[in-house]
Amino acid sequence: MLQHMFNYEPSYSEPSVTMRIVAMGKRNTIITILHHSVLVLGIAAITALGIMFIKPELTDDFQAISPFFKEELADTAAAIPTSLATISTDTAAAEATAHDTEAVTSPEEARLLGNAKQQKSVTSWLSKRYHVSNDATNMLVSEAYLTAKDIKLDPLLILSVMAIESGLNPFAESPVGAQGLMQVMSKVHQEKFEDLGGLKAALNPVANIRVGAQILKEYVVRGGSVEAGLKLYVGAALSDSDGGYGNRVLAEYNRLKDVANGKAVPTINSINAPVTATAKSDVIKVNDKRAEPEHLAAI
Repeated sequence: MLQHMFNYEPSYSEPSVTMRIVAMGKRNTIITILHHSVLVLGIAAITALGIMFIKPELTDDFQAISPFFKEELADTAAAIPTSLATISTDTAAAEATAHDTEAVTSPEEARLLGNAKQQKSVTSWLSKRYHVSNDATNMLVSEAYLTAKDIKLDPLLILSVMAIESGLNPFAESPVGAQGLMQVMSKVHQEKFEDLGGLKAALNPVANIRVGAQILKEYVVRGGSVEAGLKLYVGAALSDSDGGYGNRVLAEYNRLKDVANGKAVPTINSINAPVTATAKSDVIKVNDKRAEPEHLAAI
């Protein structure tokens, strides 16, 4: 009797206890299913990352099915009018157009655009000479060729100035404020960046190449020759000498021309460093006032 009175073991015949046991069983089942689902999703995500790392070409396929990436892409596209992504687009366009140079009616345009083989040779040579990845160099060379075609200027001249000015470093900046691949004095030529995102685009490779090439073309036209244009570009308009800048650019131009023509040109010589820091850091006196060379060149 006493044993029966103090027996706290539940009686499984009671309905309330049975329902509690069933409810607990269902809860445990749901938790187990959720746990396994999260585990499977985690493994799938890690697998996807591994596949994208091994085969980057599949990245776009994974991004296409991701709603998060689509929203981020739309925001990015609206916020950045001219970005590094533009280089990839321009590169593809340049390569496609280079294969069709025979269809270009103007011989001058065909010469300025070059062909795929020439661009590939120039890209490979510059990549080795300035220790820049081949893919990055290819983007810069393609943009230079496209810009040259638009403004009717020799692309090898643009690349020569780019090489001597910055060594193909898109983030180069001199003590006097010359910026980017073409070492453009962005504050002096502020208006030229207005349609490309403003002054903040000065270090954007696409914007810098386009603005720098435009300035170079204007100076060549104003000076009446490439040599005079280079003297204006380096900011030596009122000096007797450009400090050897023009000779260095033209020497690089001749090397690139030989490379484009299929000749074997060494990638190493005794002069292989940018001159921007010294050439554009000189300060010239005008009427007892001090002025930066690039300001003088813009007069």
